[in-house]
Amino acid sequence: MFGISNFETFLIAAILLNLTPGADTMYILGRSISQGKKAGVLSAIGISTGSLFHCIIAAFGLSIVIAKSAIAFSIIKYLGAAYLIFLGVRALMTKSRNKFEVEQMDKKKTSNRKIFVSGILTNILNPKVALFFLAFLPQFIDPNFATNSLPFIILGLTFITTGTIWCLALALFSARLSNRIRKNYKIKTWLDKITGGIFIALGIKLALTEK
Repeated sequence: MFGISNFETFLIAAILLNLTPGADTMYILGRSISQGKKAGVLSAIGISTGSLFHCIIAAFGLSIVIAKSAIAFSIIKYLGAAYLIFLGVRALMTKSRNKFEVEQMDKKKTSNRKIFVSGILTNILNPKVALFFLAFLPQFIDPNFATNSLPFIILGLTFITTGTIWCLALALFSARLSNRIRKNYKIKTWLDKITGGIFIALGIKLALTEK
């Protein structure tokens, strides 16, 4: 459908990956705890807006590059496979800590616009997000539709939607969730292990997929 392969697998992976605590999660929790739920919600929306930027760049950038080269799709997918496997191994090898810290934001009054823009910039200026979109999305694109930006956009928007729902939940229930995460570091440890396994499995499957 729309040049997308294994959409159900993509959806499950996207949800699990979004649940894994990362820089965006810590940023939203920090805003929510220090400046209230509204600041957390604006941060979440800002981060999702930044993700749209990466989605569009990946969709049109990849489709244009692939359209100009018959072997570009294979190269991108192999590089993406290597990157996903690297991320997976690193996640599995990450040592546990007694807790992980939520960044504390300045509690002084900050304009809503500044909070929203900061969320956008936090995401846009993170090169890991760009690399992830470039590595993850091609995994689920039918090679015959690789020059079409539509399947990239659909997958990107799906990933952003699941991430936005999770980020908004964090912002609305930040105090309780952040305290629980801080006290029970095993939550993050297990999420890291699950995510690492997903990355490695997807990377291997990607590398073995016939072009």
